[in-house]
Amino acid sequence: MLKVEMLSTGDEVLYGQITDTNAAWLADYFFDRGLPMSRRNTVGDSLPDLIAVLQERSREADVLIVNGGLGPTSDDLSALAAATAAGVALVEHAGWLTRMEQFFAERGRVMAPSNRKQAQIPAGSEMIDNPVGTACGFALKLNRCLMFFTPGVPSEFKAMVEKQILPRLRDRFTLPEPPICLRLTTFGRSESELAQCLEPLTLPEGVVMGYRSSMPIIELKLTGPASQREAMEAVWPEVRRVAG
Repeated sequence: MLKVEMLSTGDEVLYGQITDTNAAWLADYFFDRGLPMSRRNTVGDSLPDLIAVLQERSREADVLIVNGGLGPTSDDLSALAAATAAGVALVEHAGWLTRMEQFFAERGRVMAPSNRKQAQIPAGSEMIDNPVGTACGFALKLNRCLMFFTPGVPSEFKAMVEKQILPRLRDRFTLPEPPICLRLTTFGRSESELAQCLEPLTLPEGVVMGYRSSMPIIELKLTGPASQREAMEAVWPEVRRVAG
């Protein structure tokens, strides 16, 4: 199975000043398409920390989605961190610079000199189009890992994932069928009581039982690979019976 990871960047995310809705959305979006997330990390606006985590994950993950840090300000460090980790220079993408100038001109605005930073990507990387904003993304291979760098604005991030990144992953890898997830909502019984009753059940290989508590409601989730659908559906009536 592909090891798919996400790296969220920014002090405001790390310190809890904003909720990382992009991470929750991506995990759910990828799960439904056969790409369950294996790890998520968050790093602040520290160039050494960003470089270190990119180099570390490049030796472990197959795919890393990096989110944030592509803006025009001094604390937007993702492109520089990627270039440094890969041992290459930043280069200006002329095509994207032209797109940005058109973007501002169409809105009757003059592009600030600082925005040129958003056209800089690591040498040898692939520019990833952003159809709704000024920060282009980019993709590069570092060690074993294919990395995608994306803007933090949710609408831009989602458009890039849906229209640019997922098609590239489908072209490059043979993706598994989406996992099966069977759900049951119970009322009034505690999580520990349910777990004690359900633990003796023998589950199919690769299938796990999960619990989500919001008392007095407990949601049970039986999750496993698509290849185990029949076995999961066979054991599910017993789960329902034991859970009451």
